[in-house]
Amino acid sequence: MGFFSKDIKTMDDLFVHTLQDIYYAEKQIEKALPDMVKKATNPELKRGFETHLQQTKGHIQRVEQVFKMHGREPKQVNCPAIDGILEEANDIAGDVADKRTLDAALIAAAQAVEHYEITRYGTLVAWAKQLGRADCASVLTENLREEEATDQKLTKLAESKVNAAAA
Repeated sequence: MGFFSKDIKTMDDLFVHTLQDIYYAEKQIEKALPDMVKKATNPELKRGFETHLQQTKGHIQRVEQVFKMHGREPKQVNCPAIDGILEEANDIAGDVADKRTLDAALIAAAQAVEHYEITRYGTLVAWAKQLGRADCASVLTENLREEEATDQKLTKLAESKVNAAAA
């Protein structure tokens, strides 16, 4: 079911569909992060990916909590966007021989993932509020804040160390 599917008739349907989308995305990210940990050579980047893997597990639990709060069973829908972002990250990481340049590529790939998640969580928070579900919005806001913080940490690491080392 895509965003323009006939199965989406109401804002509530759209909210649930997008929740299913981010649930799938978080599960795929959880699978991809261990490989990123292995490939990272900068110790700070490696630790950051390990930390974000633990956060991602918490994000999954919170999304499952929102499903239950909303009276739905947790369910995933395929998300071609996150699949493409993760596939591109894997392709680029496989093509980079220099380890310092690889770290810069991994940060860029991770930020593409973070930006996707930030857009999805931002949208879900807005829609939850519109639907009168401040309780769901509050839980989703926790995930949004963590994704934004991760993005900021990646930017700082790239700008302060990794990009210069790669150059």
